[in-house]
Formats: sequence, structure tokens, C-alpha cells
Amino acid sequence: MLRTHNCGQLRKENVGSKVELAGWVHSRRDHGGVIFIDLRDRYGLTQIKFDPNKDKSTWETADKLRNEWVVRVKGEVIPRPDEMVNPKLETGEIEVEIDEIEILNTSKVLPFEINEDKNASASESLRLKYRFLDLRKKSHQDILKTRNELTRYVRDYFYKKDFVEVQTPILANSSPEGARDYLVPSRLYPGKFYALPQAPQQFKQLLMVGGLDKYFQIAPCFRDEDPRADRHPGSFYQIDMEMSFAEQEDVWQMIEPLMKELSEKFGKKEVMQSPFPRMTYLETMNKYGTDKPDIRFGMEIKPLTDMVKDCGFAVFANAVKEGGVVHAFKAEKGLTRAVIDKELTPLAQSKGAKGLAYIIIKENNELQSPIVKFLGDDLAKKIVAEFEAKEGEVIFFAADKWKKACDVLGAVRSYCGDLLGLKDDSKIAWLWVYDYPMYDYSEIEEGKIDFSHNPFSMPQGGLKALEEKDPLDILAYQYDLVCNGYEISSGAIRNHDPKIMYKAFKIAGYSKEQVDEKFGHMIRAFEYGAPPHGGIAPGLDRLLMVLLDCDSIRDIYAFPKDGSAKDAMLGSPAEVSNQQLKELGIKIIEK
Repeated sequence: MLRTHNCGQLRKENVGSKVELAGWVHSRRDHGGVIFIDLRDRYGLTQIKFDPNKDKSTWETADKLRNEWVVRVKGEVIPRPDEMVNPKLETGEIEVEIDEIEILNTSKVLPFEINEDKNASASESLRLKYRFLDLRKKSHQDILKTRNELTRYVRDYFYKKDFVEVQTPILANSSPEGARDYLVPSRLYPGKFYALPQAPQQFKQLLMVGGLDKYFQIAPCFRDEDPRADRHPGSFYQIDMEMSFAEQEDVWQMIEPLMKELSEKFGKKEVMQSPFPRMTYLETMNKYGTDKPDIRFGMEIKPLTDMVKDCGFAVFANAVKEGGVVHAFKAEKGLTRAVIDKELTPLAQSKGAKGLAYIIIKENNELQSPIVKFLGDDLAKKIVAEFEAKEGEVIFFAADKWKKACDVLGAVRSYCGDLLGLKDDSKIAWLWVYDYPMYDYSEIEEGKIDFSHNPFSMPQGGLKALEEKDPLDILAYQYDLVCNGYEISSGAIRNHDPKIMYKAFKIAGYSKEQVDEKFGHMIRAFEYGAPPHGGIAPGLDRLLMVLLDCDSIRDIYAFPKDGSAKDAMLGSPAEVSNQQLKELGIKIIEK
């Protein structure tokens, strides 16, 4: 047996006990010949002591120790002198006087220190290359422990609700579900490919057809998407669930209590509103400029289109004449001209705006803005009165097509929330967003109608709506659950009728033959008594990122990819041998 106790486990009541510990040398101090070592494992630190006057040979071994060497020690727990008690450590009242030591392994000089404070200077690329060292930090181990506890809590929640956990296949088929697939070549069927599932979408619907009634799993999902702070490249996990004979409200009532409990238990956050507020997609976009708003703070957007449509400012007037809108919001005090010019204006331009119009309210209601002379004093004052703007506050405008105006002000509003310190990390603001449009114009092919969200969602109004309505006016039984500016979950009541499915895909440009080729198994299943069903899938990793206030979603993973979708530790993606390629019938073509 390597140890009788874990480091960090000993307390004052253990004084006088003989113990055996094992761990890593965290730090080493020499006080007048007496050597003190902080010994570390995942349970904490214990100070161990080597006195040359007590045991010379043991002291000589300890004198060789360096950081991150692995040792086993035996000794007696003794109280620390009063002046050496460390109240910051749970083991701070005791130390272990060592009379036997064994070096289990040595360590090379570290590429960075295993220290929460000093490690901040190490670059992420270096830390990810040596991730096995980075994981020794308490902060990372705490995250992994919390992830484990949260996952277990989620499982227990669904077990108590009579859900059945089912693992769905990892090798699946390629399907148009919104992102690029990861393809896996088949050795047995040269020229054909599996795809890693973007989500268990089709499988969980087929489970409903199979009569399972209530399903869930902690599901791995694979999408070839560009990485960002809240999106891990390659793979992520979601709390996947589906229910048959369920309507939208049933799904919400099932998942909302779980999200509230997880927020309070694992994030230690105050849930700002419960039950969670609900807004339609259109309302959310108009009020916050995004369908994933942070509603911990106000600064709501207002439409000014009718007020300015005939004004003398050509940018506003022309936008309205061309079918666009003019929207604005008021930011609180604290923004300088330098911030507006150097940070907010470039941000607006990155979202497609030509610039960022604004009015600053100065002392005695004086208005500072390059656009006031075009608006005229009366209209400018009317706008200020509409927002009840006071000294030091700023009104920002966007004039463009509706979607672009929303995107611009949504981004500026969120950035202002950061700059002004309005995003309180002790609070979490959940919001249901629903009534998403079934279709929108494709971002890839101009003028083409495409699914705006999940292609398997049930259109509101069913087949009649698909046959009679303008596609852009059709809403879906599609909903998102967002919090603190992040989309945590998407869900829908599913399309379970073959006729509706064919028609829905036809509007998006898919022929019957294409639907049969891609989703023939779904069509066949729906022809054999498919029940109505729906579900939702909160992103486990993104939820944890928000609950634990991590700067990046990469912090949530044991072995993450870096910001360029590479695994710095394993060196992947990597080349493979010509023999492997030959077996798969693949030839690399140099570009």
C-alpha cells in the first residue's frame, strides 16, 4: 500500500498518528538545515519536515528532492508551532515529521511551474503541449471534479424522471444538419464514408418511433466548425433528451428545473427570474439585437424607423426608403470618445456597418454628435427624450436591413455591458426564445431558401402552412434556452409526418430522391406509426463554462484542442502512412 492517508486529509486530530503519504514535491524550503516540503496530490497539500538531527540519511535523501519528483514518506503527525500555522491551508495546523522516504520517480526541469499564480505567465500553447503537467493544477482538477459531479447529478435527475439512458452510434451517416461533418473512410467499402454524428438527432427520433418514450444520454457530438471562446473545435458533449407524446411546454417543464438546480448548486449563482422568462425570436432580436441576449442588464434597443424616416440625415432616410430600419439603444455613463472611436466603431464595422452613429449627452443637455446637424435640434432632442437620456449617457444608432441592424447593435450593446461592468458573475439570467422562423435565405447561395435552424423541426401549421404561406413567414416549433449571452440549448417539437417532411425539404431545394437518399430510414420509420415527439439538448461544456466563469470553453476539457483546432500534446491532426491510405483507397492530392 502506497499510503494510509491522502495529502490534504490530515487534521489536528491526527496528531500523534503514524502515517504514510505519497505525492509530488510541490515546493521545497531549507530553514537552517531543516528541510520543509509541501507534498501534493489531488486532495491538497501537507507540509512534511526533515530534521538532520533526527535522521541523517533520510535528510540527505530529502536534500536531493526537486519540484515534481514523486515520493513516498512515512512519519508522525505533529502540531505546527503557533507562529507557523497557515490558516490558508486545511492542513495548516499540522506537519509530518518524516523518518522514512522513498523516491518513486524524478522529474526533468519543468517547462513552466505548477503554480496557480506563476503559471499565468505560461502561454496557452505551451500549457496545452504539456497538458499532463497543466492538469496538476488544483484549478483544473477542480473543474474536472465539478464536471464529474454535475454529470452524475444530471443522470440522477433523469433516472428519477423515468428516462432511459441509451448510447447511440458514433459511426453514422453524413446529413445536412448545419455544420460540416467529420468523415470516416470505410476500409470494407472503398469510396464510401461514415460520418461522426453532429448530434444524436436522428437516432433519438428513431428511439421515439421504437416506443422508448423517454430517452437521454450525455452525448458526444462532432462538428467541423471554426473554434472560438465558447465553441470547442471537433467534439463537445450535450445533455441530450427526447420525449414522445410531448408538446413544447412539456419539454420546457422537464428541463427548466434541472437548469435552475445546476445553476444554484454548481455555479453558486442567483437565478434572476424563475420561472424563466419567455420571448419570441422576433421580440428578442428587436429588443436585444440577438437571439442569445444577456438580460442581466437593460440597455434595450428601440425602433426609431417611423420617427426618422423623413429626416434630413441621408443615412437614416435612405435606409428606410430601401426597406431597412433605424434602431438605437442608450448606454449608461462611462464611455469616452476614444472608446467609441477605437473600440465600438470597429466592432460595428466588423458586423457589416459602415460606421457607428451616436449622440453623447453633455452638461446642460448639450448634444455632442456629428449627426445632430443633419437631424436638426428638434428631432435630436425628441430622440433624447424618447430614451430619457441624461448627462454622460450615449445613444447609439444602426440604420440598415433589419437583420444587420440587429446584429450591429446587439454586438455593441454586449460590448458596452462588458466595458461598464454590468455583467454580474454572481447572477444567471435564463431566457426561453421560441417561434423561430422555419426558413431564411441561405448564407452561402444568394437568393436560395434554406432551413434557418433544425431541418427536423415541425412547422407551425403543418402541411397547410408549407403549402399556403410564404416560406419566410412560416414559424417552427423550435426553441432555444439561453443564459448570460450564450446559447446553452436548442430544441424542437419534431417533424414526424413523411408528407410534411418531403414538403419541408422541397421548399429548401431537396428533391424527393435526395430526401430518400439522405433520410430514407427516417421516412420508413415515420410510415409505421411514429408518435409526436420533441426534445432539447443543453450543451454540457458551454453550461459549465458559464457556471464556473471560465474565460474559454477549452478550460472545461481534460485534453482540449487549441484555438486553431490542433492537439498540441498529441500533434494531431497528423499525417498517416501510405499503407494506411492505400488500405482505405485514399490518395492525397497536393494543392
